[in-house]
Amino acid sequence: MSATTPSARPRRLDRTLDRIERLGNRLPDPLVLFAGLFLLTAVLTTVLAALGAQVEVPGQDEPLRVLGFFSTEGLTWFTTTLGQNFIGFPPLVNVLPIILAVGIAEGSGLLSAAIRWLFGSAPRWLLPYAVAIVGVNGNLMSDTSFVVIPPLAALVFAAVGRHPMAGMIGGFAAVGASFSTAMLPSPIDANFAGITTSVMGSLPDSLDAAAVTVVSNYWINLASSLVLVLACGLLIDRVLEPRLERAGVPRTMATQDEPGATPGDDSGAGADTDDIGSAVSTSEKRALLWAGATLLALIAVIVAMAVLPISPWRNEDGGLLPTSPFMSSIVFLIVLVFSVTGIVYGARAGTIRSGGDVAEHMGQGLRSMTGFLVVAFALAQFLALFEWSGIGTYLAVHGAAWLESAQLGGLPVVLAFVALCAVANLFITSGTSMWGLMAVVFVPMLALTGIEPAFVQAAFRIGDSSTQIITPLSPYLIVLLGMVRRYEPGVGLGTLVARLLPFTVVFFTVWVGVLLVFWGLDLPIGPANGIHLD
Repeated sequence: MSATTPSARPRRLDRTLDRIERLGNRLPDPLVLFAGLFLLTAVLTTVLAALGAQVEVPGQDEPLRVLGFFSTEGLTWFTTTLGQNFIGFPPLVNVLPIILAVGIAEGSGLLSAAIRWLFGSAPRWLLPYAVAIVGVNGNLMSDTSFVVIPPLAALVFAAVGRHPMAGMIGGFAAVGASFSTAMLPSPIDANFAGITTSVMGSLPDSLDAAAVTVVSNYWINLASSLVLVLACGLLIDRVLEPRLERAGVPRTMATQDEPGATPGDDSGAGADTDDIGSAVSTSEKRALLWAGATLLALIAVIVAMAVLPISPWRNEDGGLLPTSPFMSSIVFLIVLVFSVTGIVYGARAGTIRSGGDVAEHMGQGLRSMTGFLVVAFALAQFLALFEWSGIGTYLAVHGAAWLESAQLGGLPVVLAFVALCAVANLFITSGTSMWGLMAVVFVPMLALTGIEPAFVQAAFRIGDSSTQIITPLSPYLIVLLGMVRRYEPGVGLGTLVARLLPFTVVFFTVWVGVLLVFWGLDLPIGPANGIHLD
């Protein structure tokens, strides 16, 4: 039950979101949707290729030519890479290993017991803000946060008698709509700074731009994160959860074995939400102590391995950022923590008695993701075609050229740039890739109008984050859809987008507001970076 008592009468916001939901649910099933988008893109690329479409990409010697699907080159590409497009689909690299490990932790009862012990007596009003602060800082875990945080947030909400779907969807929104910022420097900061620095080499010597480092956006990132945490907590508590209650969304999982099961049938394996609010038993507490001691030991070993000067996890320069074997091992480390602590807990609690039990829990976790795997096959082919054909880069560069031709200046061009990035983010979901495209155009362009490259980078973060939670092209939205369907088997993308849309609108608005405050007061955006060039 929500912390607030929702009115039975539909509100104006409810009516608006209901219309969006109905419109979105008219879309076909995601599998059919992405298959259709693949065919549409195949035809479009063929037409553009026949017309000789190409674009000059800043920083590249040769123009980018759009490649047509219905050609000898295109058909050869597709028939020889069909399997690789799917197996090499980046989200699968993150999702599947983590799901196997989380299956152990969930099936053994570790997650349920730990959540009940940690949050069972926590104030109900505090939970939305706790989920928000973890989610907003989720990029410290890279893309894995999209897979780990939402289901754990659902368990946290259920532990105190609140709606688990509010925790799940709110956790996903907190991660995705703020993904380019955090309260601490993260790998994303290092990636963005590296791209910006490389582009700054093309600036005229007369422009004395400050160097861009990992902390060049730290002050504005910190301010944005704090504001977004408050906004997210309020949205979960005052908008999302009351709306779920009014709609009668089930609080318990449907069985995972029968697609047509009635919500509330909790015969599926894993921690169910009917007893998650019960007290932690003595045997569970003992098992948690063993699991906790194991976790501390694992953390100690990982830290020691990372800080050693001869650590194999360090890069060629001896560091850990921006890229290194350590940063590439995040998925492994998460799998290690969930699987080992889950096995230790299960062995002490009696829920794991043999290797067969471990395999069963891993299989149960994987079975919960079969719907995502089916949709991912079509989505992977579509995104691979989008990248191979070059149509995404073609559209982005033309959009940037159009904005440049508008000859705006100062704050208007910054706001137009943010809006352009928000729209482009619906089609290019990789922030690093999109910043690589945008930076080569807008860093020099805005520097010539007196704006520091670091501020352009800060503005990019807004558009890069706020809209990615509502685009069907985001593979992690499809992952979330699979999680939600464990509670609502027939839910569609329209319903999910309608529940996430308030987060996109509010996050975009308040984040732009923070940007305007820094601009208006001419505040430093980082320890050695301002807004305007001297």
